Amino acid sequence: MLANFAEARVAIVHGAVPPDAPPDEQDVLHEVEVVAAALRSLGMQPKSFALELNLADTLEQLRVYAPALVFNLVESLAGKGHLISLGPALFELAQLRYTGAPLTAIFTTSNKLLTKQLLRAHDIPTPPWWQTKLPTGVVVGPWIVKSVWEHASIGLDDDSILPDGPAALPVLQQRREQFGGEWFAERFIPGREFNVGLLEQANGVNILPIAEICFEDFPADKPQIVGYRAKWDTESFEYGHTVRRFVTASADALLLETLRTWALSCWTVFGLRGYARVDFRVDAMGRPWVLEINANPCLSPDAGFAVAAQQAGLSYADMIGAIVGAAAP
Repeated sequence: MLANFAEARVAIVHGAVPPDAPPDEQDVLHEVEVVAAALRSLGMQPKSFALELNLADTLEQLRVYAPALVFNLVESLAGKGHLISLGPALFELAQLRYTGAPLTAIFTTSNKLLTKQLLRAHDIPTPPWWQTKLPTGVVVGPWIVKSVWEHASIGLDDDSILPDGPAALPVLQQRREQFGGEWFAERFIPGREFNVGLLEQANGVNILPIAEICFEDFPADKPQIVGYRAKWDTESFEYGHTVRRFVTASADALLLETLRTWALSCWTVFGLRGYARVDFRVDAMGRPWVLEINANPCLSPDAGFAVAAQQAGLSYADMIGAIVGAAAP
């Protein structure tokens, strides 16, 4: 399939990033650089386009450029995660082949509540949740307060973990006022955390080596979560003590097989394409729970997906080549 793109024009499209944007938004500019370098090494001709709210401008630019392929790096638009699906919607309007998950999968997996509803409908385990009204029956926690649409752990910190439902209500309201958008409470699962990457290659969808997120030397009273500081604040305790390790222990063989099975089920149910990552927590009884499905996860070389691909023996260019090869019109 890559031969079809030899010397082809490739439009790398990403959300426009203002100079004062926070680090989670700035990171996409680094992705653009490294993806462009990989595409050039594969014999393609990349050019980047910044997508803004005036979609007609970018649509006209793409029609003039007439790329053979769009490499979709749109993670948000105007800093709003709920607008992420406007990227693939635009590419489909222009009848352009594009990388990664199709429009429906992008929309569904970006909305965590839609994701959880579909998971439950297909008997894939996901923690219980509520949004505006305390559930009837047992409301003991702990609960974790999360954004419905925003990813990159935006608004996620130690104060996001609450002991019970009544304690979560005012925090939900506070997060809505502070960050805007929709928020919800999810049952927090104490235990181990795993990332499972999936990459579509010539022989089908392959599971990359599975990484465990280890919370090293966390004080006993500190929540073990991958919050915003753990991802973006390089000077923080969380950043230095939240460590990715690939799991090889034979004692985890059955657990790893279960994680692979559920991750492949997610790929099928949500109609994913190209590449994806499924995040799990595993409780004290050894039961995995799907937290989120990340269609088109971050492709920075030091991010989890690229590191897992490297662990599988793929160079960065190999990984990008597989993503290009899986692109569909």
